[in-house]
Amino acid sequence: MTTTVRSPMPWLIIVSGSLIAMMTFGPRSAMGFFQLPMLSDTGWDRSTFGLAMAIQNLAWGLGQPFFGAMADKYGTGRVLTLSGVLYAVGLTVMAHASSPVWLHIGGGLLVGFAVASGSFGIVLSAFARNVTPEQRSFAFGIGTAAGSAGMFLFAPLSQALISNFGWSDSLVWLGALMLIVPLLAYPLRGNANSGTQSKAQAQQTVAEALREALGHRSYLLLTSGFFVCGFQVAFITAHFPAYLGDIGIDARYAVIAMALIGFFNVIGSLASGFISQRYSKPYFLAFIYVARSVAVTAFLLLPQTPLSVIVFAIVMGLLWLSTVPPTNALVAIMFGTRHLGLLGGLVFLSHQIGSFLGVWMGGYLYDRMGSYDTVWWFGVALGVFAAIVHWPIAERPVDRALPAAA
Repeated sequence: MTTTVRSPMPWLIIVSGSLIAMMTFGPRSAMGFFQLPMLSDTGWDRSTFGLAMAIQNLAWGLGQPFFGAMADKYGTGRVLTLSGVLYAVGLTVMAHASSPVWLHIGGGLLVGFAVASGSFGIVLSAFARNVTPEQRSFAFGIGTAAGSAGMFLFAPLSQALISNFGWSDSLVWLGALMLIVPLLAYPLRGNANSGTQSKAQAQQTVAEALREALGHRSYLLLTSGFFVCGFQVAFITAHFPAYLGDIGIDARYAVIAMALIGFFNVIGSLASGFISQRYSKPYFLAFIYVARSVAVTAFLLLPQTPLSVIVFAIVMGLLWLSTVPPTNALVAIMFGTRHLGLLGGLVFLSHQIGSFLGVWMGGYLYDRMGSYDTVWWFGVALGVFAAIVHWPIAERPVDRALPAAA
């Protein structure tokens, strides 16, 4: 008689990593609330702020593979500690920016690298090494939901801080809060060798892993599709509060909308982890992107009222980060966990290139056309494109030759 032993979830790692994801995702998701009060005080235009947020997203993307490789080699805990310090410094520099260049350095480069070294890719790679393949998508869903909770909590928190202390002091307070991250990083101190890999994975070098991934059709399709996710969510994060003001919706609904996106993002992320553990991940991702395009189309064409804003926020919240668990799980299925920080980081780099374009185009086209409509409709078209490229992705490990016997 054989007995099936179920491995327990490593809850200390899951909880610590989830709290870090919540904290590192929270402030950057609330950046849109700082736009109008900052520009009112400084006299800068929306392109200036939009460029800072675009730099932040690009730095996040460019830093993700680098910090992922560092975590794989030197330990996740050390990289997460660096994240907390960079975050505190970046927000403080942003708070005291006397010219656009300091806004771009603090709120752009430093905060971007802080998020890169403490975001989902770093945390989920640690999760993947410490759970079984059967637990992986669900663990990813928990971590992603925690980041979503950060969006839900930091939207009203940021607005309350701005109302009571002003935008500059609020950024300093958020920076001080980020110094909690290094304290939470200790349970995630292992590196790639802490997990269980096959012999082929353990012997694979970084160069071999990159060559294998960049020659893999499904990986390239997944990477191109994740570009769209970044474009859509970054544009809404940075410009939705200002957009609602432009169409005459009371400012309090911007806070309500971003909080609702964060709250339902928690539900959507957990559901995504559950669904993608049981059904086709590529097909599920295609459905998510089509649903986003339908939701945006309906929001733009139907009468825009406070009620429609609330409904749109709920629907987008369910779809917001629901792409993350199946996308990261597909990378782990294709290539294993040995270089997951690096390879997942490259996929996320594509996401952040899309984020850069979404945020920058929003500010640039608004200043020249007086409207966000062009960027909204471009995002709809990209959602259809993403659905198409996810459909043929093969959900299976890469064919990898076993080492020859001595």
